[in-house]
Amino acid sequence: MQDYFKNKKYNKEKLLKFGFKKEGQNYTYRQFLFEGQFEFEIKINSKNIKTKLTEIQTKEPYTLHLIEGVEGEFIGKIKEEFNNVLEKIALNCFEKDIFKNKQTLELIKYIKDKYNDKLEYLWEKSPKNAIVRRKDNSKWYCVFMTVSKEKFNYKNSDFVEVLNLRVNNLEKIIDNKTIFPAYHMNKKYWISVILDESVSSKIIEKLIDESYNLTKDKK
Repeated sequence: MQDYFKNKKYNKEKLLKFGFKKEGQNYTYRQFLFEGQFEFEIKINSKNIKTKLTEIQTKEPYTLHLIEGVEGEFIGKIKEEFNNVLEKIALNCFEKDIFKNKQTLELIKYIKDKYNDKLEYLWEKSPKNAIVRRKDNSKWYCVFMTVSKEKFNYKNSDFVEVLNLRVNNLEKIIDNKTIFPAYHMNKKYWISVILDESVSSKIIEKLIDESYNLTKDKK
C-alpha cells in the first residue's frame, strides 16, 4: 500500500471532492467491493494512512489480501479491486511531496506566488527532480534536483537539494562552495545552487527572476 502514497501528500479539497468525509482528525472513505461482499475503508490523517476490508456477511475484518504468498483466483480478484481503489485515491487526491528542505519550500512558494508556476516531474527514472517553465514559451527557468554532494567534489555522498538556474556573469557568481557550474546542464549558461541556506533566499529569488527573464523569447 505504501508505494501508492510514497513521497506524496494529500490535498484536503481533493479528498472531499473524491468522497471522503471529515471525521475528527481523519478523512475517511468507504465503498463496497467485490459485488458488495466487502466494505473497503481508508482513514487518512497527517500521521498515517490505514485501510480496512470487512466481510459483510460475517462483519469480520478480512486480511488474506495483505498476506504475501497467499494466492488463488478469489483472493487475486479481491487484491485487484483493493489495489485499484488505492491507486485511484493516490492519483486523484494526492500530490508529489519530494522536496523537504525549508529553503527549497520557501523558493517553491516564491515561484508560485510571483509567477503562478508549479513543479513538473518529467522523469520517471529521476522522480526527485522537477522543472519549472514559463507559460508563454514553455522554456525551463528552474530545475530543482536532489543530488549527491560527490557531484560537487564534496568528500561525502550525502544528498542535497539543488536549484539550477540560468544566469549572466557566471564567473562572478560561481564560488565552487555553494554555487557551482550546473550539474547535468549546460555549464556555459546555468549554475547549481546548493539549498542549505549558505546563500540567502533573497539572493536566490533575484537569481530566479533573472533566470525567468533570460528564458523569455527574444523579439
